[in-house]
Amino acid sequence: MSHRKEHHKILGMVQVSHLGDLTAQRASDRSEEAGYTLVALIALMTLMALFAMAAAPSILQQSQREREKEAIFRGEEVADAIRIYYSAQLRNGRTAGDTALPTDIDQLVEGVPIRGRTKKLQILRPSAARDPLSSTGEWTLVRPHSPEMTDFVKELMIYAGNLRPPTNDPQLKAIELVMAPPVIAISGLDSSTTSSSGGLSASSTGPFIGVSSSSKHDSVLTYYGIDRHDQWVFTPLFR
Repeated sequence: MSHRKEHHKILGMVQVSHLGDLTAQRASDRSEEAGYTLVALIALMTLMALFAMAAAPSILQQSQREREKEAIFRGEEVADAIRIYYSAQLRNGRTAGDTALPTDIDQLVEGVPIRGRTKKLQILRPSAARDPLSSTGEWTLVRPHSPEMTDFVKELMIYAGNLRPPTNDPQLKAIELVMAPPVIAISGLDSSTTSSSGGLSASSTGPFIGVSSSSKHDSVLTYYGIDRHDQWVFTPLFR
């Protein structure tokens, strides 16, 4: 009887030992599985980081493209507002020429008076009075006879095949302030010959005939063949 008890005791000890070995083996297996999972997770995260790095330039370029589209849209709104403001000033008795042009972009936001009405006609949205490409958000005001306008006219002539860009608005044709230098053959001219004065007119005062961005970055889009932000001039003269 004692022999049987001893046998069962030994068998139980063997079973317990076997169960302990199985538990240890399962723990080791789980540890290995966790290690494999961690390695796979690190590999996945590395691949995702590489894809993100590869996609980043394209995302940044697309973002800049959208801001440039918005800048062109707003700039042309400003150009239209200048045209309307000028026409309204002529109707109110101003003499054609520089004196009928706005001197501050806030004048465009405030609007123009209409005979028989107390409220002014709004001609420019406040958001369009902001430059989405510059850090300050302010447009550079392009003055008559300015280097910016001179450079822009040259670029337009290159884009149009050495032709003088016409001023189609009959009222704006009275403004003799654009063609400086005079119209000459410039078939050999390229963008490197322009003055790129970069905002000299912004420090002056008086009437303005257009706006440009203060951003000096190269553009993704081109505007009349021009691929730098601060060389885009938005003016009613050539629309």
